[in-house]
Amino acid sequence: MTGFRVADSRVVAEAGFFRVEQVTVDGPDGARYERNVVRHPGAVMVVPIDADGRAVLVRQYRVSADQELLEAPAGKRDVHGESPEATAARELEEELGLRAHRWVRLAELYDSPGFCDEYAYVFAALDLVEGGAPAPQGPEERAMTVERVALDDAEALIASRELVDAKTIIGLLLARRFLAGEYDGIA
Repeated sequence: MTGFRVADSRVVAEAGFFRVEQVTVDGPDGARYERNVVRHPGAVMVVPIDADGRAVLVRQYRVSADQELLEAPAGKRDVHGESPEATAARELEEELGLRAHRWVRLAELYDSPGFCDEYAYVFAALDLVEGGAPAPQGPEERAMTVERVALDDAEALIASRELVDAKTIIGLLLARRFLAGEYDGIA
């Protein structure tokens, strides 16, 4: 560690599943400063790959961006004691009505560590089968549409700004490398 130490923190706001804390930090030079941190329960993101090798994505409205974004299915880790794999399976079935017979953990990442502690698990879901009707949670999921995207089109979607969600970009690029035998995923 570089000599930084959290000296204190206090909750300054709570809203739904997250809270904001004001954190007091002692720096290695002896200076004390404050930062605001969003505390988040964590998330999962799933790149479902169909029998034709295409990613099954969703397009849904995101209020923070005030637009519809093309994304891989994702969700919060808001069920106490639920493993990341179980959360991923639950989200895949809720959003797309699919189940996977094979899971590969592609990555783990902090989404925006400059202000938020959200830690996400990125999976590929393979050998998909129908699992029942989707069970959308909230108005955005009820209005979302499903799109199938060839993994080889990922860079073109990024270059055209059609794909701007960071987790989805990472997931698609790693899923393509995994399917090509160039990446084994993480244990």
